[in-house]
Amino acid sequence: MNSTRNKQFINGHWIEALDRQQLPLIDPSSEQLIMHFSYGNAEDAAIAVDAAHLAFKSWSKTTPYLRAEILKKAADYLRQNLDAIAHDMVLESGKPLLEARGEWTVAANLFEWYAEEAKRANGKVIPSSRADKRSSVIWQPMGVIGIITAWNFPAYNPARAWAAALAAGCTVVAKPSEFTPLSAYHLTDALVHAGLPAGVLNLLIADAASVGEFLLDDGRVKKISFTGSTRVGKILMDGASRTNTKLSLELGGNAPVIIFDDVQVDAVAKVASIARFRNNGQVCIAPQRFYIHQNIFKQFAELVSKYVSELKVGNGFEEGVNLGPLITSKQRDSVYTLLETARAEGAEILTGGIKPANLAKGYFIEPAVVTNIDQTSILAKHEIFGPVMPLFPFTDLNDALAKANDTECGLAAYVFTNNLKTAILASEGLEFGIVGINEWAPHGTELPFGGWKQSGQGHESGSEGLYEYMEKKLISIGGIA
Repeated sequence: MNSTRNKQFINGHWIEALDRQQLPLIDPSSEQLIMHFSYGNAEDAAIAVDAAHLAFKSWSKTTPYLRAEILKKAADYLRQNLDAIAHDMVLESGKPLLEARGEWTVAANLFEWYAEEAKRANGKVIPSSRADKRSSVIWQPMGVIGIITAWNFPAYNPARAWAAALAAGCTVVAKPSEFTPLSAYHLTDALVHAGLPAGVLNLLIADAASVGEFLLDDGRVKKISFTGSTRVGKILMDGASRTNTKLSLELGGNAPVIIFDDVQVDAVAKVASIARFRNNGQVCIAPQRFYIHQNIFKQFAELVSKYVSELKVGNGFEEGVNLGPLITSKQRDSVYTLLETARAEGAEILTGGIKPANLAKGYFIEPAVVTNIDQTSILAKHEIFGPVMPLFPFTDLNDALAKANDTECGLAAYVFTNNLKTAILASEGLEFGIVGINEWAPHGTELPFGGWKQSGQGHESGSEGLYEYMEKKLISIGGIA
């Protein structure tokens, strides 16, 4: 069921971009053309906001039970068509088929989760200090929401924001990445199939800068949810002052991993070799900076290098492939540049860091393990977003925390230890919004997802994600007694 869509979806119709511009979609594994798709700009955003603003008047008045029914049907559609839509995700992103299937499963779970959460946006009655007064608090949908999402998780990133906004009773103008439009088409198809009214969701594959500026300037857009770089997040923060647009920002990460010397070194090294390179390291919460206790540093480096060298790189459709290509040649080249800079700083690459000899085409890099680096290294300061695992030694808890917190980012961090006291002190001392203790997946549909410092603001997922798209209203009635 390859999606045949290649247009904008506005006000319930698949239409060409107003200026008829098209972009090519390239398979990152083969560098071959997949298709051409309609590529819009601010003019398309204008008609999308018109449609969303009009649709909000009726959609916001629907019951959460009706909205839940639609979201559940969309979840069912995704599950029923899992094989076909996972195929298209592999085609456009290059990630292994197993990862694609898992991501679509989570996307379906998000639609179902917010279908249920919509029914639980409970207000409250507040006992008054006056006998003639009654006060209550209710939650109401914000209005039109602009949702701009990244390519690294082309189903998960949109699904968690779209589902929450729609469940809250908001209407959406969505701008997913031009590198992964097929997944966005499938998400839209699921909602259309489920009976979503025209104008409630509007899909633009379009120029991010012009669309972003338009959304910031249009006062009818009450909030922008953005997944992407810290640089762009700051631009949105500056622009939001023009119309006091609210923001949810899920920005860059530079996640530390602290591994103490009381762990089973072989077991942690083996799983770390998989966790670090999920989606080729193109993950905002990817474990990136590995701080290893000096007592086990050499042993861990040898073991993890062995396991990483055994990972299979190739086309995501091939059996047993652990890593596909990076998303674009630009992304691949940026990783090469980081490795070259690290070498110039004196770093030693224990394994990988080169193009696989058997893969002439595609944006592939063999996963690399790098050592002989310190806190001044570019691999400590820069979000890598690629298949590189830098290793750093530390002496004790205080040393580890100082190094781990030495970043402007504050999204996710990881700690591995069998000592309860160490785990508690480390989790409390880390300046990050998400901390995983002895696990690599400290996130879930039911859990709040958000960062500290320059990693963003607001939360996705969990019950917190629903309230990101609702306004709190106090209703106070006097003169009763």
